[in-house]
Amino acid sequence: MQKESRANKPNVTEFILHGLTQDKTVAKVFFSLFLLFYATIILGNLLIIITIKTSGQLNSPMYFFLSYLSFLDISYSTVTAPKLIYDLLVEKKTISFAGCIAQLFAGHFFGCAEIFLLTVMAYDRCIAICKPLHYTNIVNKHVCAWLVAASWVGGFVHSMVQTLLVVQLPLCGPNEIDHYFCDVHPLLKLACTDTYIVGVTVAANSGVISLSCFVVLVVSYAVILVSLRTRSSEGRLKALYTCTSHITVVVLFFGRHKAFSTCGSHLTVVCLFYGTTICTYVRPSSTYSPHQDRIVSMLYGTLTPLLNPIIYTLRNKEFVTSLTLAI
Repeated sequence: MQKESRANKPNVTEFILHGLTQDKTVAKVFFSLFLLFYATIILGNLLIIITIKTSGQLNSPMYFFLSYLSFLDISYSTVTAPKLIYDLLVEKKTISFAGCIAQLFAGHFFGCAEIFLLTVMAYDRCIAICKPLHYTNIVNKHVCAWLVAASWVGGFVHSMVQTLLVVQLPLCGPNEIDHYFCDVHPLLKLACTDTYIVGVTVAANSGVISLSCFVVLVVSYAVILVSLRTRSSEGRLKALYTCTSHITVVVLFFGRHKAFSTCGSHLTVVCLFYGTTICTYVRPSSTYSPHQDRIVSMLYGTLTPLLNPIIYTLRNKEFVTSLTLAI
């Protein structure tokens, strides 16, 4: 009985991360690159938050949601980027058991909350374009606050489920994680027990969230496009312009006019973003590929927070005007 009890207790106190590369020359290049990316993410998203909070013109629900999206981008990138940048300079990349679990929880918490928030933003654009006369009554300040709160709660519940599924597993070694941060599938590989049921549960949990949010996004923009068929060319172009920025961001925590062509290309990237997310989490751990997972993780973990400020500032005349006045 005593032997069995010891076997069920994890004896791993720290983990060794394999990181992105073992080549010192390549590591120095990655260090400079990711340091630049992370600094741009922080400064760019902080600029969005400060501009929205200090400007009296950017008080619509779209900018309210955008400020929280920028905060989530900063938080999500901070979960992995500082540790990654530091590890590129050191030879032995270690992380404590508690730090690893905290990184796992925070990554899924902020990532899932961002997925929900992007879905909320799609709903907001759908109401704004399809029911402009009733928009202020439907999406008022109280509704906005509740939608943001629901996104945070949804992210917390999802993250708790993923974390508890991993924590209860006996990790008897080895303690090497074939990744640059702590995530579900790399940790499942270290468990000294059958993880098939846990892997399927993890995939199902992530799958329900990713696929349902993706369906809501597709339906929202399908409704927008159908609604635009009844409008004039000028009204159609104006409405499409308001949705293209959000579609681009979703892509990079998922016709007869130039605007139709732009919207279509952005929607293609939406499929690409959700495709990478689904490929990472909506699959059994037995199909886990460390090399592919690193690439996919960098795509949605670094590229999205990096491009959000560019998309929402350079493409938005109202925001640029407010920023200019603030400066």
